[in-house]
Amino acid sequence: MKVADYVINQLAERGIKDVFVVYGAANGDLIDAFTRNEDIRYVAVMHEQGGGFAAEGWSKVKGELGVAIATSGPGGMNFVTSIGNCFYDSIPCLFITGQINSNFMRPDESIRQIGFQETDIVNICKPITKYAKLVEKPEDIKYELQRAIHEATSGRPGPVLLDIPINVQKQHIEPEELIGFEEDKGFGYHHGVIRNQVREYIEDLMNSERPCLMIGGGVRLSGAVEELLELGRELKIPMFPTWNALDVVCDDYEYFGGRIGTYGGKGRNFGIQNTDLLLAIGSRIPGRITGGNIHSFAREAKKYMVDVDEAGLQPKLQQVPFDVNIYSDAKIFIQMLIGELKGYKDLPDFSKWVEQVMSWKEKYDPVTEDMFKPTKYPHPYAFTRILSEEMKSNDIFCGDCGGNIVVTNHSFETKTGQRYFTNNGNSPMGFSFAAGIGATIAADKDQNVVCVIGDGGFNMNIQELQTLLNYNVPLKTIIMNNHIYGITKAFQETNFEGRAEACGPVGYNPPNFKDIVEAYKIPTMVVDEGNDYDKVRKQIREFLDHDGPIVMDLNCHEYHSYNPKIIGWETPIEDMYPYLEEDEFNSNMYIKPIEYTNGRFYPSFTLDEEWGE
Repeated sequence: MKVADYVINQLAERGIKDVFVVYGAANGDLIDAFTRNEDIRYVAVMHEQGGGFAAEGWSKVKGELGVAIATSGPGGMNFVTSIGNCFYDSIPCLFITGQINSNFMRPDESIRQIGFQETDIVNICKPITKYAKLVEKPEDIKYELQRAIHEATSGRPGPVLLDIPINVQKQHIEPEELIGFEEDKGFGYHHGVIRNQVREYIEDLMNSERPCLMIGGGVRLSGAVEELLELGRELKIPMFPTWNALDVVCDDYEYFGGRIGTYGGKGRNFGIQNTDLLLAIGSRIPGRITGGNIHSFAREAKKYMVDVDEAGLQPKLQQVPFDVNIYSDAKIFIQMLIGELKGYKDLPDFSKWVEQVMSWKEKYDPVTEDMFKPTKYPHPYAFTRILSEEMKSNDIFCGDCGGNIVVTNHSFETKTGQRYFTNNGNSPMGFSFAAGIGATIAADKDQNVVCVIGDGGFNMNIQELQTLLNYNVPLKTIIMNNHIYGITKAFQETNFEGRAEACGPVGYNPPNFKDIVEAYKIPTMVVDEGNDYDKVRKQIREFLDHDGPIVMDLNCHEYHSYNPKIIGWETPIEDMYPYLEEDEFNSNMYIKPIEYTNGRFYPSFTLDEEWGE
């Protein structure tokens, strides 16, 4: 058996059905091996970045190892953004690159290159992988493949890379003679330590008045979604999901407190900022949550952090210092906490605090009635809220980056059972279209997968329309087309006195997407009237009911007012722009407000309030 056949057979035995590939000479044997195994197939994408994004989307839906294969040189280099995505968002993916014949590779780093398309992709990717290895000998393939998969799927998940020279791929091996990887059985969490920390938290809970849970994507990665919801019903306290957990704690969950952070919501941030006891599970608490004034985050609360990544629990490495750092898998911790709570008959009644949080959430909804008033173009917030109402509870939403991620995170309301994801840590434009292809291939036939992407992002991976066509992937794609790099322009207007460069129309201008999509023989819809939202709702229903791939061009020309938001490095996340009047703001604060050095920061340029009329 050839090494290439062994690799593909092992992936198939693991249950992997789809692998995303771009063919090249250096991975030719690996691609050819698919022809000899009926239990696995390749999906030929148009660009390696798209293949990596698709593997990530596939992994997120399946909850399994995603796989993508590229050739040497530019093939592997085009993987880098995809690998970074998986590294920062902790997604288990195996990236395999073909390498040139090892006999023609440079002997050491003093020589830049010898063989054609020779690239040291292993060392390039080591900082953004859990494991990266050049397979130098055919007899090493079993060990390296098993180890790579183990590293990708254990602890804090993440990407791994195997670089396999073409001459190694061709070599014949005897599988039964190969030496495999043996997992170190000595590793384990200190359950006694965790239990003591759990009991400490419960004692603090008994003395708390305004406790909160903050939930990160690590809860889903640990397979603890149901356990978490059970925990919420035991504690009866507000839960606040980070952007990677919007489908873990959904909008229809009884203790859902709202979305938080720099683009959260006025009332939603009041909840997390006024808490006196914060338990964060499966989140590293990034700057998108804390805002620039990190010392103001949940500043009067005792803070507990639960994380599977021991490095992130080191106080000197934390942006926000936590009082108690708990090294544990989220599922182990949650199960232990539920078990310990059974010994407490009378937990405090937090119902008034829950009512307050829910009141804030409803009162300060980023989607307002004004957004549904007739305008020239559809308001993206109103459109997205209607879209969320029309999607089914088992559907999948895949969002892109840039301005439209703010729109969707503000206005899309998730239902229990739905999947809702984007890539947050690396956050590349163009992600959702390619990831949506992978997600659709992984999804069940009765699930709609809806991708929302900006015009700028769509341009970055527009070539994957051909993949959509080739495999008849029934992805529903919405281009939120404001004809500019919206979030870029908003940033420039805030910080550069209204000067906007290289974001449109000079430096950037989108094409006619309808003509391009139809050239690929894919159906299109155009939604460009905002004077009748009953009509918009009907168009959305037709779009969702379409059998097969379809692209909608949503014309929201020039819209880039992504509010509410935090402006200025001194501003705490509870004080969001557009600002509340001082009296109203103060009336919502249980703790002392921040005293500004220079007062509230106002943008140097303000959008016309008459947009779209």
